[in-house]
Amino acid sequence: MVRVTDVEDEEAPTVLLVDNNQMSLHRLTNIFRQREFNVVTCDDGDKAVDEYIRLDPELVVLALDIPSMDGHLAALEMREHGKDCRILFSAPKRQAELAQDATHSAGAIGWVEKPITASAIDSIWDLVLGPIPEAPGLEDLDIIHPVEEMIEVEEDEGPMPIPAPLPLPINPLPIEETVQPKKKSSKAKRLLFVLVIFTGLGAAGWYAWTNGLI
Repeated sequence: MVRVTDVEDEEAPTVLLVDNNQMSLHRLTNIFRQREFNVVTCDDGDKAVDEYIRLDPELVVLALDIPSMDGHLAALEMREHGKDCRILFSAPKRQAELAQDATHSAGAIGWVEKPITASAIDSIWDLVLGPIPEAPGLEDLDIIHPVEEMIEVEEDEGPMPIPAPLPLPINPLPIEETVQPKKKSSKAKRLLFVLVIFTGLGAAGWYAWTNGLI
C-alpha cells in the first residue's frame, strides 16, 4: 500500500518511508511533516523500489524487515537506479549488527534504531545531509538477487497437419492370374471312376444278353 501526504510548498523535498509497521509509519510521517517534507509511505520492498524509480525522492527511510524484498536488497536495487540515493535504514536494537552491515553494503547514510523518535532524527540530521557513501554491495547484486532470463516462446502455429496416408502396394500380376483355381477333391474323383466302371459293365452285359451270348 502506498500513501502520499503533501505539504503546501510545491518545492518541498520528498521522503519515501518504507515499513510494514503502521505505528512506525505514523510516527515517521509526523516527524517528516514537521520538517516540511512531502511524505510517501509504503509497506512492501518491491513496491518501494518501484516508487523510488517513479518519484526519485530526496530521502528514503527504509526498514530492514519488510515483506517481498528485505530492506538491504531493496536499497541495493534503488542504488543501482540512482547513485545519489540517500537511504537511512531503520532497525530494532537486536538487528544492530545487520543494520551496520547493510549500511556499509548499500552505501546508506546511516541507520536509526526503532522505535524512531524526533530527537533521534535530529541527532543524525547532519549525517543525513552529508555526502553519500559508495555501495560496494552493488558488485554482488547479481549474485544476491539473480534475474531469470526470459525464454522466447514461439507463437503457436496451429495444429500439426495430418500426413497423407501411404499408398497401398501395387500388385504386379493381373487379378485373374493371382486367383488359383480350386482343385477337385480326391473323393469326387474316386466316385466318378466307380460310376464309369459300373456304366461300362452294365453296357457290356446288355450287349451280351441281347445277342444270346448269355
